[in-house]
Amino acid sequence: MPKTVWNAQWEDPNMPVKKIRGVDIVYEILGGSGPWVAVTPGGRRGLAGAHTLAALIADAGYRVLIHDRRNTGASGIAFPGNNESYEQAEDLLALLQELGTGPAYIAGSSSGARMSILLAQYHPEAVKALLLWRVTGGDCAAGLLAFNYYEQYIDAVTQGGIAAVLETEHFAAMEKANPVNGETLRQMGAEAFKGAMQRWLASFRAGFDFPVAGISPENMRKITLPAIVIPGNDKVHPPGSGQAAHRMLSNSVYWEVITQQVDADVDLVGWEMGTGTLAARFIDYLRGQERQ
Repeated sequence: MPKTVWNAQWEDPNMPVKKIRGVDIVYEILGGSGPWVAVTPGGRRGLAGAHTLAALIADAGYRVLIHDRRNTGASGIAFPGNNESYEQAEDLLALLQELGTGPAYIAGSSSGARMSILLAQYHPEAVKALLLWRVTGGDCAAGLLAFNYYEQYIDAVTQGGIAAVLETEHFAAMEKANPVNGETLRQMGAEAFKGAMQRWLASFRAGFDFPVAGISPENMRKITLPAIVIPGNDKVHPPGSGQAAHRMLSNSVYWEVITQQVDADVDLVGWEMGTGTLAARFIDYLRGQERQ
């Protein structure tokens, strides 16, 4: 069984960077013309986690934006507010505005889907349509992701301060990708970091009783934008969460890519193998939207 990769490594130190809401955000644009599509992977994976899919969509005639969200890859570190996905959605909005894209198609997987839905909820004028895959939900996801995103870092900082945080796989990779990130955490200090993780953990837990993790059914039903929902096939991304998203998004279509369920927390290998089919589904949907 291959190890689950939650955090993609930084690939190219020459990527462009923009200061977005006080944080350096690393990004890449694939394709030179056509409608804009922003693609965001799951977990705390950086832009490398979406690169193959983005390239396939760009080859079909689209300009595709991928970026390292704050606290991923080589982008900067900051922990404002009460909800991580909301802060990342606001960053994406500001990045799109900085690039002058106008309304864009917003695609996201897992935590990227959660971020995309929040962007549509709060800023529908910035979104042409949602392209969602591997929607998160369920008890397994609630426990596993709470630990993966927050609890392990609360434990680390409690036991060994910021030095211990910088020894964890994710933040060690972030410091290696961008040494400024290590200094940012050291200046922040253990108490401020721990408080931020506890604040975000509380918000995360509060939203995991919903069929689609992080967004209430009431808010999901308020979204009337066009959408395509492609369900997941593992414990963190059960088909039921994708089906629930489709039912609640009144202007959505539901397509499947991987129908075989796996007894695993996350089926990254299966979805890597299915990237071509996923891209074809999304391209068909995008072309249909552009014809309207």
